[in-house]
Amino acid sequence: MGCMLSQLAAKFAFFPPSPPTYQLKKTDDGKLAVVTTAAPIPHADDTSLDVLLVDTKHGNKIVAFYLRNPYARLTLLYSHGNAADLGQLYDLFLQLKVNLRVNLMGYDYSGYGASTGKPSESGTYADIEAIYECLETEYGVSQEDVILYGQSVGSGPTLHLASKLPRLRGVVLHSGILSGLRVLCHVKFTFCFDIYKNINKIKKVKCPVLVIHGTEDDVVNWLHGNGLWKMARESYDPLWIKGGGHCNLELYPDYIRHLCKFIQEMESMTTEKRLKKIRANQSKSSSGSICSGCCRVKCCRVKCPECSDCCCYTNVSWSINCPEWCWRPRCRNFCCFPKFSSCLGSNCCTKCSWPSCCVIKCSLPSCYPNCARPSCCMNCFCLQCCVGKHSDGTNGKQNG
Repeated sequence: MGCMLSQLAAKFAFFPPSPPTYQLKKTDDGKLAVVTTAAPIPHADDTSLDVLLVDTKHGNKIVAFYLRNPYARLTLLYSHGNAADLGQLYDLFLQLKVNLRVNLMGYDYSGYGASTGKPSESGTYADIEAIYECLETEYGVSQEDVILYGQSVGSGPTLHLASKLPRLRGVVLHSGILSGLRVLCHVKFTFCFDIYKNINKIKKVKCPVLVIHGTEDDVVNWLHGNGLWKMARESYDPLWIKGGGHCNLELYPDYIRHLCKFIQEMESMTTEKRLKKIRANQSKSSSGSICSGCCRVKCCRVKCPECSDCCCYTNVSWSINCPEWCWRPRCRNFCCFPKFSSCLGSNCCTKCSWPSCCVIKCSLPSCYPNCARPSCCMNCFCLQCCVGKHSDGTNGKQNG
């Protein structure tokens, strides 16, 4: 059932131009050339453009354009939207190559343009993996010098690859989606038959993420872009284009201006600077929530619901490797324990307001075996048991 729904969702996700806006032909020297009426494509003797046919693991052959910039330090890998092909995008690629001073690799998904096969979610993942491998093997580009760019549906394969490459230079999400189903209806849960579950993958991306979205986008609501920006681990200043729609953001001056700023900052960001920034962000996010001298595990502070004493808190660290055992009950009435299992009933402390008390048996031999209190607050380490003192070890009766 889920597979059928996924196939149905794919039918609503892909709209390749029909007929394609370009065709491929071989020149006398065996190179590939492009024939199109949508945009002026250079002749085969132009060394700034390579036209490639790349094999994917699904057995398809996909078309890719590689545009060189002699002054480039970075390479932009562009994944387009669901209703365009390379013939329509070539003019945009030229502008980005010149204005951003980058090399640019654009490709058509399986079933788009002159690429073989049929479009599908898994197919786009295989497509972008094959293109990235081509960048590595044919052009010697490492992931540290790659910026992934995904527009609309292209945000799906972009985040798929970005979540697998920990040393990417950056990611650009242009009118990106949280998931395929969330474009059609406002749902709060991720279903198994949903496609392009970017809402899960964005959290795995370890490089700076720039989000660009139009405030008047009537295809993919601005809330998608805002959600992706908020969930990114390392968010760059977003670009919300006021009045921008889904397919016209490139026409706004702020678009190329903000992209140029992002590219320039990514160019100047060395590995050492990135590591320092990551460490600084980690220390900021963890300050105040990790106990002193602890094992770098966040502690939770549970306020006692019964006591008015402001010092009545319980610090909890769930790591036994903590050099200072962080589980320190400080309420004199022992009423602020976190719950673990079933309550002890009449033996429970008089002011306990929790629906259940801790019933983890004491594992230390120092605890008297006939203790009337069969449970301790933790491995008690000679602290008090949950509802009283340990026995004196002589007569089996409780003190106090």
